[in-house]
Amino acid sequence: MNTTTTDQDKATGIKVVTGNAAAAIAAKLARPDVVAAYPITPQTEVIEKISQFHASGEMDCELITVEGENSAMNSVMAASLAGGRVFTASSSWGLVFMYDAVLAVAGARAPVVMVNVNRETPGIIAVSSGQQDMISTRDSGWIFLVAETCQEVLDLVLQAYRLAEDHDIQLPVMVHYDGFYLSYLSEGVQIPSQEEADKFLSVLETQPKRTVLHPGEKLGVGSHGILGGYLELRHKHLAAMERSKAKFDSIDREFAEQFGRSWGGQLELYRTEDADVVLVGSGSMCGTIKTVIDEYRDSGIKVGLVKIRMYRPFPSEAMVEALQGLKAAGVVDRSLAFGFKGGPIYLELKAFETRMNGTRLLSFIDGIANTDITKTNVAQMIDQTIDLAEGKQVPEVTWVSYPQANDPEDA
Repeated sequence: MNTTTTDQDKATGIKVVTGNAAAAIAAKLARPDVVAAYPITPQTEVIEKISQFHASGEMDCELITVEGENSAMNSVMAASLAGGRVFTASSSWGLVFMYDAVLAVAGARAPVVMVNVNRETPGIIAVSSGQQDMISTRDSGWIFLVAETCQEVLDLVLQAYRLAEDHDIQLPVMVHYDGFYLSYLSEGVQIPSQEEADKFLSVLETQPKRTVLHPGEKLGVGSHGILGGYLELRHKHLAAMERSKAKFDSIDREFAEQFGRSWGGQLELYRTEDADVVLVGSGSMCGTIKTVIDEYRDSGIKVGLVKIRMYRPFPSEAMVEALQGLKAAGVVDRSLAFGFKGGPIYLELKAFETRMNGTRLLSFIDGIANTDITKTNVAQMIDQTIDLAEGKQVPEVTWVSYPQANDPEDA
């Protein structure tokens, strides 16, 4: 890709940057008080960029160079509980290493914002793409947002601060994007000015102040397991997650008013208005899916895409509405649900199938372990979904890039 920035691009704030750089720039624009992170492929560039911003004086924050990911998460949790705005980043094994602290942050309702650059996790040791790290931590109590493009990475990080620190939410937010496919991809990104970012986040300054730690003052943190307090706070945590759905939709609308870009809130619906069948996906695969959908539409075939942008809490109401009354929907998972037949997002949607007024579901597993989700693969998924809509016999679960798995004798 040509990385030359034209005079017109400079005038409009457009720069060609990687997905990792977009995350770092967004963090800088949010003016965090404390950043703590540890490098790990393919996230390393994020903290490298932030270190450069810090060294040059562009980013006025306390940058803690920790010895590992667990220390990074504990550091930002402490800073957040003391009232600071914080940022961290990780990936795969790093997210696993900080897992106990990830749970503690959620339990403390600390509004930490971080990016996780999706990569396969243990058991098989591999430096390869996949959303398994996201799936492995999905029930930790964090809000999960998923980006498709470099532009969406930057925008989602800014929106994550609005969501995490909102007085009615007060929950940590993790922004996910596909490692290798998006982390190192260079695209033109519209970068807001510092004044624009400050204006977008300034709403938080008008809200009631949250309870924070102060030297010499008593405040119980982590002591709520005594008697009935644990039940109360768990219930309130779940209630805040449910509120975050409508709040995120509202933040997206406000973002559109200021910056002229709307991503749809919880879901982005692409050419679904008159669709007979759709694919359901998340992350960078959606760009390829949209391209193939356009080609099918040119041939008169009514197919669309439902893109998941908010994965936790699961956008169940919006998803049921989007899939209501379709002939069929194919769900594309870039991860596995060990112990179950079908991908994890597919299995979650199956729980709401009876509310979809006849929409039938298929599971497609693709894009794990560095396998590319190609146009040919997407076309196969669409064709099988159309076959299901027409009443033909098709397998419930298809491993698209590993056809041997679809042979019952091979299993």
